[in-house]
Amino acid sequence: MVPRVSSDSGPGPAALLRLRAVNKHFGQLHVLRDIDLDVHAGEVVVLLGASGSGKSTLCRCVNRLETIDSGEITLDGVPLPAEGRELARLRAQVGMVFQSFNLFGHKTVLENITLAPTRVRGVPRAEAADRAVELLRRVGLADKASAHPAQLSGGQQQRVAIARALAMDPRLLLFDEPTSALDPEMITEVLEVMTELAAEGMTMLVVTHEMGFARRAADRVVFMDQGAILETAPPDVFFDRPGTDRARDFLSRILHH
Repeated sequence: MVPRVSSDSGPGPAALLRLRAVNKHFGQLHVLRDIDLDVHAGEVVVLLGASGSGKSTLCRCVNRLETIDSGEITLDGVPLPAEGRELARLRAQVGMVFQSFNLFGHKTVLENITLAPTRVRGVPRAEAADRAVELLRRVGLADKASAHPAQLSGGQQQRVAIARALAMDPRLLLFDEPTSALDPEMITEVLEVMTELAAEGMTMLVVTHEMGFARRAADRVVFMDQGAILETAPPDVFFDRPGTDRARDFLSRILHH
């Protein structure tokens, strides 16, 4: 297992992902306010907060699905590129799993997973297929390679989406509320895969409302409210001794709902 880093983001090795003074507006709405955040290699950081707090926007800015108005985001010390081939290379290093799966319905599971490695990275088709089968086995779907997404449950589709992201051998995986579109019985199977990835040392930035996952798998919890980061703490500290009234109110509503 890859050694896990400390939950302290202070002095030490340079962060794999670094955000400094990041601001983002949608019209008059200030959705990200002076965001400073480091994510180190091998670290799992979970973003928590009420709907509309800026978590998903932050996640989408990291792989440039949204542009920022000011500040800087760097991956391994290199600023995010604006467009073109450099942006494509960035997205090859930063995998993203969405709440809505985003699989190609007209392609098989195997084709969904092999598409990016063959087209973006030029991986030979046979090699990409072998890797896809290995990843499907890893997420418990070895028998679904020839199925189409419509033939799968929501939980199975999300596990395929995770396998697709892993097929690019990303340095960082982003999860934007990956279980919010799932029925309760399907949530567990997706969280199990995510927990295994965390234990194996995958660097992950996760937006979720799943408090159990955050407590169990996160190295750090980052609590956001109205576009700003209010607290950053190890999960046991955040859940047992939140440092702000807003976090205490959020947890009381979530945990006692």
